Amino acid sequence: MNPKCHSLVLCATFAAFSLLSAPPLVSAESQPIAPDLAGAPSEHGWKLVNRSASLIANDGGPVLRLEGQGGTGFVRLENFTFADGVIEFDARGRNVVQQSFLGIAFHGSDEKTYDAIYFRPFNFKSADAARRLRAVQYISHPVYTWQKLRSEHPGQYEKPVSPVPDPDGWFHVRIVVAAPKVSVFVNEATSPCLVVDQLSDRKRGWLGLWVDVAGGDFANLQLTPAP
Repeated sequence: MNPKCHSLVLCATFAAFSLLSAPPLVSAESQPIAPDLAGAPSEHGWKLVNRSASLIANDGGPVLRLEGQGGTGFVRLENFTFADGVIEFDARGRNVVQQSFLGIAFHGSDEKTYDAIYFRPFNFKSADAARRLRAVQYISHPVYTWQKLRSEHPGQYEKPVSPVPDPDGWFHVRIVVAAPKVSVFVNEATSPCLVVDQLSDRKRGWLGLWVDVAGGDFANLQLTPAP
């Protein structure tokens, strides 16, 4: 999948949207919001945490690359609070075992406290059947890490992805947050690959693009807050 705009409406939104010129970011009419990824490397409307960022040229809109620096990092959207709604984005990781973890963090209260949905692209088509079952993950930091959830609730907060994406290619993510329920859809799937009840009691907070260990590429971020 190429990281191109999914509709003329979204393309027009990318061209017109500016974080600084469009307060507030939450629309009472639940219109889609397309944050300007081009501002992230210079932290224009964004805040980088334990990562650097750069832009990759693309004819369908900006592609943001978060550079790997070890450990968890993210770029957080500033002046924005996300509660319930729909989060959509395109992502591209790498098919390298234990070197590609990327997704979205939301309902954050500080740099260590947030919920997240993330993917392990190297597990999408792994020859190891057990790894294929661990392609998409929910976590709720700092208490509910993936280690704790896998140990205490095996198979509940991590699942395979179907249909299986290209582990080196772009895939589209659609996350529906209706607290406490979170449902995750990939590409054109009509059924979610992961459905969980959030383990935190936070109902709103900051939102950001999230990576661990290494980095990843993101495009076409679109947010539709619930009315």
